[in-house]
Amino acid sequence: MSYIVGLTGGIGSGKSTIAYLFAALGVPIVDADIVARQVVAYGSPLLAKISAHFGDEVLLEDGNLNRAMLRQKVFANPEEKTWLNNLLHPAIRQECERQLALSSAPYVLFVVPLLIENNLTPLCQRVLVVDVEEKVQLQRASKRDSNKEALIQKIMQAQVSRQERLKWATEVIDNNGELDETFCQLAKKVLELHHLYLALAK
Repeated sequence: MSYIVGLTGGIGSGKSTIAYLFAALGVPIVDADIVARQVVAYGSPLLAKISAHFGDEVLLEDGNLNRAMLRQKVFANPEEKTWLNNLLHPAIRQECERQLALSSAPYVLFVVPLLIENNLTPLCQRVLVVDVEEKVQLQRASKRDSNKEALIQKIMQAQVSRQERLKWATEVIDNNGELDETFCQLAKKVLELHHLYLALAK
């Protein structure tokens, strides 16, 4: 099994950009968000359970999950959020562990927004945190997803604080700058970390 580097950060921090830069170096990626979509794919048993619980309004016309509608429902109701988490988290963790175990590369990047919250840090040898100020998170997430700021703030409140996240970090990437201005700097930092992780994985 490969050496595992957990990549995490709050909503709007730029995890996807950092993961892309590692992938461009040939590093295999296991992304919990992608796995979360896979386990509720069209026709899956978990999707059937979700639609039975919440009703067909959480489905799109083509039968796939309406993630925006589901998000609104669970963030408005803590009990529903707990129900959904209890259904999905074990399945997501199991599939992530399966994919991680399949990797034969020196190291694999395990991308998880809720790495700390869901107690997935024991699976990782290192924890790389993409760090941004909370006001930057709010600006980016609102712009990217066209979500209302109130919903973004609820999502942020459901995640650990910036200070708590940094306590878990073995490495940190500061991503507070404008992406078009800092992309080269980010690429340089990722390359440095790539060499570090290759050395540690030996």
